[in-house]
Amino acid sequence: MTNPNHPSVDQSDRVVPINLRQSGRTPTELLISTRVRKSPFWHLSHEAGCWRATVYNRIYHPRGYVKPEDGGAMVEYEALVNRVTMWNVAVERQIRVKGPDAEAFTDFVITRDATKIEPGNGKYAILCNEKGGVLNDPVLLRLTEDEFWFSISDSDLLFWLQGVNVTKKYDVEIDEIDVCPVQIQGPLSEDLMAKLAGEELRDVPYYGILETKVGGADCVISQTGFTGEKGYEIYVRDAHENAEKMWNAVLEAGEEFGLMVIAPAHHRRIAAGILSWGQDLDHETSPFQVNLSYQVPRNKEADYIGKEALEKQRAMIDEGNAPFKMKMVGITFGGKEITDYAPDFWLIEDTDGNEMGFVTSPWWSPELETNIGLAWVPWSSSGVGTKLQVKLPDEYSESGEPAKGEVVEVPFRESVNPNKREVQKAKGLDYAD
Repeated sequence: MTNPNHPSVDQSDRVVPINLRQSGRTPTELLISTRVRKSPFWHLSHEAGCWRATVYNRIYHPRGYVKPEDGGAMVEYEALVNRVTMWNVAVERQIRVKGPDAEAFTDFVITRDATKIEPGNGKYAILCNEKGGVLNDPVLLRLTEDEFWFSISDSDLLFWLQGVNVTKKYDVEIDEIDVCPVQIQGPLSEDLMAKLAGEELRDVPYYGILETKVGGADCVISQTGFTGEKGYEIYVRDAHENAEKMWNAVLEAGEEFGLMVIAPAHHRRIAAGILSWGQDLDHETSPFQVNLSYQVPRNKEADYIGKEALEKQRAMIDEGNAPFKMKMVGITFGGKEITDYAPDFWLIEDTDGNEMGFVTSPWWSPELETNIGLAWVPWSSSGVGTKLQVKLPDEYSESGEPAKGEVVEVPFRESVNPNKREVQKAKGLDYAD
């Protein structure tokens, strides 16, 4: 049998195991058809040089602008950490919950306390199923007393929210709206955004919201992002009419700052310890297995979906017991520089050569001068300093032997944002309130 699924890696906690077949890049052409949505920025991304894409939330998603022969993703990284960048992230579908019961409904479906989110502000949030599995981890914006936007990651949250309300019958409307975001990320992002939106932009706090116009288009701006760098998101209203207005205004204003249109910066989000839903976690993942324990408050009295299961899991951990077989950790490891997306979940061995886990998100860190990654290992092997080996494909292997590695603290690099807890818990893998 070729490409076995490596059953020696214990996935007995899961109903559907992660596919660990090592099939490599297996290049194939992406079919463009009407079955998958094109965002209002799709053609603009191609004008900016997009040469490859994937599908995210059933929308085509640009994932590369600089060709490998010209330096590839690391050229985009350099622009992000030194200047300012714009990303097409229209795949972050906007699900609006609006109505008299919007706060009560939102409080029931997220783990944290929605009543503490003031209008004009947002929070990073998670939604869980009744088993405590993470269904989605959106940026949650509260525009007014009775209106919330879920800026979702890669799972179909609209249908879940509508399904929940079939029997609950909160007085709310739950719909996807014609709002699409771009991210403006990098150390010069504040200067660029102030040029676009006015000096009042500089007073917007982390996770704060500003309603304004960009290029004549009505927009909502939040100080949020997927990098750990200083950054903002511009949510353009009536996006199918206004996409070009906003996009072109950003391009014009950005010339002064060396703006570059790039793909979402997974290399930087890994360094910041930020998770990617569907890659690092999914609906069978508990917040206590990854660095999301702080999203499960000890003092939220109101009921919410998954509360009973999550409180039982935390009680076991408080007693010193491991409720799960596997846990996510940060690792550093050798091998050649990983400067592009991994096509497989690379296998991890213990120092005796026994397969025990897998890497979900690897990349090269120029600052640390080593490969870094987020990885799943047995709970008993998750302590900082634990030695391990990563089985790299030939393109990254230096000797044909597994690369030596070890478990390290997360994040790998400090975040620029003033409150790192709102992106991910700063130390990543402990259990804070």
